[in-house]
Amino acid sequence: MASKPIEKDKYAVIGNPISHSKSPQIHTEFAKQTNQNMSYEAILAPLDGFEAKVRELIKQGYKGANVTVPFKFEAYKICDSLSARAITSGSGAVNTLININGKIHGDNTDGVGLRNDIEQNLAFSIAKKHILILGAGGAAHGILNSLLDASSITIANRTHSKALQLVMAIKDYEAKASTFESLEKPYDLVINATSTGLTDTALPIPKSIFAKNCLAYEMMYGRETPFMAQARAAGAQVSDGLGMLVEQAAEAFFIWRGVRPETAPVIAMLRNVN
Repeated sequence: MASKPIEKDKYAVIGNPISHSKSPQIHTEFAKQTNQNMSYEAILAPLDGFEAKVRELIKQGYKGANVTVPFKFEAYKICDSLSARAITSGSGAVNTLININGKIHGDNTDGVGLRNDIEQNLAFSIAKKHILILGAGGAAHGILNSLLDASSITIANRTHSKALQLVMAIKDYEAKASTFESLEKPYDLVINATSTGLTDTALPIPKSIFAKNCLAYEMMYGRETPFMAQARAAGAQVSDGLGMLVEQAAEAFFIWRGVRPETAPVIAMLRNVN
C-alpha cells in the first residue's frame, strides 16, 4: 500500500493589491534550495478584512505569512506577541507573522533585509558612516534601528515636525531632523524611504548631499525612479531595493524554517526576469 504523501506546510503573503508580488517566486526558490516541504502563495485580503483573513488562514493551518501594503500596521495590532526588533523599531508595523499554536507572533525583517543587502550584496559598510534618510513614514521607521552604528543619521521630510517625531522615537541615539530644502552637507549613504518613485516625483534635494563614493539606495524596486536619476547625475553609486526584498524574505524564511537560504542566486534570477 502506497504511503500517503506528507502534507506541505502552508505560508502566504497578504496584501491589497497583491498580484504583483514577487514573494511567492522568492520563497519557492528558497524552498527548492533548502529542500523544505512547503507551499507559498499570494493572498488578496479586503481592505476592511485583514484580521478576518489572518484568522481564517490560522484555522486552515497556515504556519506563517508575510504582510505587505497596506496591512503592516494592522498586522502589528493583532499580534499576541512581538519580537524584540518589532518592538524596538518603534514603527508599529510588522511584515512577518508566525502561527504559534493559534497565537500570532509578529516580527519585522525590513531593517535586517536592508542592512544585509547593503553590506553583503553591495559590499558597503554602514558602521561609522554619515547617513541621510529621506522620508519619515513607515518605511523609514522600519529600517532605522538597523542603522544605529552609523556616525550620524539625519532624517529629512517635507514637514520638519514628522522628521522630528521619528528622531524622538529613537532611544539612546541622537539623530537630526531636517526638511528637504534645508539639506546641504554631503552624506556617505542616502536612503530614499519616500513613495515618490510611485508618482515619478523628483525630490527637492541638492546634489551636494551625495558625497564622493556615496551609495544612494532606493527602497523601491523594478523601475528607475527620479531619486535614482538624481543620484546618478551627482556621481553616486546607485541601487534599488530588490536585494532588500529578497533579504527580508530570507530572514522571514529563516524565522519560519530555521534554515538560511542563499540570496545571491535569487536576486540574480529576479534581475534577469526584469
